[in-house]
Amino acid sequence: MTTDPPVLLPREQFGSLLEALARRGYRVVGPTVRDGTIVYDDLTKVEDLPIGWKDEQEGGHYRLKRREDEALFGYVVGPESWKKYLHPQRLRLVKAERDTSGHMTFTDGDEEEPVRYAFLGMKSCELNAMMIQDKVFLGSGTADSHYERRRKNIFSIGVSCGEAGGTCFCVSMGTGPEVTDQTPHDLAVTEVIEDTSHYFVLTAGSDEGREVLNELPATPAGPEHVSAAKQRVEHAASTMGRRMDTGGVRELLRENLEHPQWEDVAQRCLTCANCTMVCPTCFCTTVEDVTDLTGDNAERWRSWDSCFTLDFTWMHGGSARQSAKSRYRQWLTHKLSTWHDQFQSSGCVGCGRCITWCPVGIDLTQEVAAIREKDNHPAPTTS
Repeated sequence: MTTDPPVLLPREQFGSLLEALARRGYRVVGPTVRDGTIVYDDLTKVEDLPIGWKDEQEGGHYRLKRREDEALFGYVVGPESWKKYLHPQRLRLVKAERDTSGHMTFTDGDEEEPVRYAFLGMKSCELNAMMIQDKVFLGSGTADSHYERRRKNIFSIGVSCGEAGGTCFCVSMGTGPEVTDQTPHDLAVTEVIEDTSHYFVLTAGSDEGREVLNELPATPAGPEHVSAAKQRVEHAASTMGRRMDTGGVRELLRENLEHPQWEDVAQRCLTCANCTMVCPTCFCTTVEDVTDLTGDNAERWRSWDSCFTLDFTWMHGGSARQSAKSRYRQWLTHKLSTWHDQFQSSGCVGCGRCITWCPVGIDLTQEVAAIREKDNHPAPTTS
């Protein structure tokens, strides 16, 4: 739990949080229902939230179902991640224009002033994913200015999970389900529904978070409220749909680059790149130059790409990874092994999206377990 004194906000007063954020000039975005999924979009009122909805998730399976209560945050995660706001799927980098005298002018293509977003409803795994992307774009050499401009304007509101999904394994990765002080955030929220009571336990994680709390009609939370919130998180932690034995996984994958399991998964993998598109930490991109018919105007665009696409490793003479086996192996070994070498952490937060949204239900937790079993390479025990 966070160390700030928790406060209690009744369900009927939750709209005051959105109002306080709007007064501070934030554009509130968060979960809402669209096209049969939970997506992130603008929120102007509490009714925009996915009230009374939950998501059923398994390998290659996702469905929304009605809950038996009116929970605001009773879902797990949808196909979208918050990175679409910080690391846009398509971004113009440079504009070049030639005037009638032949003079060329180059300007920054990313001209718009970044929006001040309040991210409402960030699950703990997603807060950890944002922290990982901070390392990628801000802490591993020269900062990505496009990410940096957007990131500094974010107010983050984390929500601890009250139940887990069928493909969740955040406990295995140490990234959830509780929002703690180990992961930077401005506010932390836990939703509690008990018989006739429906309330939220909130704590601040930053100075601005404390200022926002002071603007809300909240009262100090009693020990019974804190205990109820803790029980909800403990329930989620004990009902994970998946688990991964991460002990020695870096070495396991690094030492088994020719393991027969890679060929096994290649027989199933469609190399569709769904796993990387829904992943909250994947960051690969490609760059494309476009010009108009006159040749007087040209632009350079950056777009999301994937290590699963054939052209991603195209060099003189062809692609360096031509087989599905080599591309899946690259993705999984980078995510769980060599990511540590680059960014001092795993690249996986256990959100389970890659399992849910794989058309054939490939499960990375099962693949790691299969390699470990066939290699007779048990995880090291800890005392």
